Amino acid sequence: MRIHVERHPGDDPVLLVHGFASTGSLTWEATGWVRALAEAGRGAIVPDLRGHGASEAPHDADAYSPDLLAGDLLAVLDEQDVDRVDVMGYSMGSWVSLALTALAPDRVRRLVIGGVGTVEQFGHWGVSAVQAALHDDASALDPASPLAPLLASLRQAPGIDREALAACAAGMAAHPLPLASSVPTMLVVGDADPVTEGADEAARLLGAELVVLPRRNHVTTLSARAFKQAALPFLGASVSVP
Repeated sequence: MRIHVERHPGDDPVLLVHGFASTGSLTWEATGWVRALAEAGRGAIVPDLRGHGASEAPHDADAYSPDLLAGDLLAVLDEQDVDRVDVMGYSMGSWVSLALTALAPDRVRRLVIGGVGTVEQFGHWGVSAVQAALHDDASALDPASPLAPLLASLRQAPGIDREALAACAAGMAAHPLPLASSVPTMLVVGDADPVTEGADEAARLLGAELVVLPRRNHVTTLSARAFKQAALPFLGASVSVP
C-alpha cells in the first residue's frame, strides 16, 4: 500500500493521524498543530491514511479496518526510522491511533485522541445511508446525523475519491471500536460535538484524562487553543499558544 507522508523538521516528532474524508495537511497544518509543535521544538510525521489525500485508495471494503490502517502507520514509522513516538489522532484517526497502540504498544509513548466517544458513527447511522449520501443522495442520511453536514460539504469538494471513502466507511464499521489503551492517554472533546456521545465512558475504558472544551463542535474543537494548551504539556512539550 502506497502511503503519502510529510515529515516536518524538529526533534522527537509526533505522529499526527487525521480523520475520515480529510488529509494530514488539512487536519494538522491548516489548524496550526504543526506550527504549534514546531514552536515547542517538536517535529511532526503527517501521513495521509489509505483512501485519503495522496495515498493509495482501494475501492474494496476489505482493504479498510482500524488494524489495517494502523499497520500502515507502523510501516510509516519504520520508513521514517522512528522507534517510539507520541501519537495524536482525531475523529476516525483516533480509532486508528488506538489500534496502533494495541498493535505495537512498545512503539507508542503517549497518546492524545479527540472527537470520539463510544459510538461508531458509520454503523450507527447506517453504512448504506452514508454511502448513498457520499454519492449525492442527500436524503439518504438522517438530517439529525452529525455526519450529514460533513457529507454535504464533501459532495462539493474537488478531488476526493468517493468510492474509496464509501469502502472505508463500510470497512471501518465492520470492526469493533478499539476502546482500550495501555499507554498514558488524553481524550479531548467539545461539549457541543454529538460525535463524542459517551465520552465519559470512553475515557473510563481507556483510563484516559478527559478534557471537555466548552462551546466547541466537531470542527472547532480541532483548532481550539485550549486543545493545544491541554495536549502539548501532556506530550511533554512547552506551551507557546497564547
